[in-house]
This record gives sequence, structure tokens and C-alpha cells, in this order.
Amino acid sequence: MDKATLLFDGVKLMIMGMVTVLVFLILMVILMNLLAKLLSPLAKKGFLEPAPAPAKKPAAKKAAGNDAALAAAAVAAVKAHTK
Repeated sequence: MDKATLLFDGVKLMIMGMVTVLVFLILMVILMNLLAKLLSPLAKKGFLEPAPAPAKKPAAKKAAGNDAALAAAAVAAVKAHTK
């Protein structure tokens, strides 16, 4: 095969792929708009409202003085690891 033929086949394949993607995107936009128009009466009636958020529980408080013990444990672990 000639180099020019191979190059032309590559360009044809690239254009076919780009057209395929373009057609898919256009079709997707049309279908999404159609779906929005079909579901708009349901949204007006309240069927598509989001569920209420669950109540948050208060976070547990950390014990005071625990930071010093954690720091000491971290220092001991580093010293043990570096030996």
C-alpha cells in the first residue's frame, strides 16, 4: 500500500469517529430535552422532590490530655522504626 493511501484511510477513519461522536452527543441532548419536557408535570406536582436530609448526630467530644499521649506514642514509634 502507498503511504498516501494509508494516510487517507486514517483521515477517513478519524472523520467517521468524530461524526459518530457528534451524532451521539446531538441525540443525547435531544433525548434529555424530551425527557425534561415529559417529566416537568411530575416536578410541578412534587413527585420529584428530594428526600429530606437525615438529622445529624452531635459529634463526640475528645478526651482532654489525649494529644500528649498520642504525640508520645508517635515519637516512640518513629524511634523504634529508625533503629
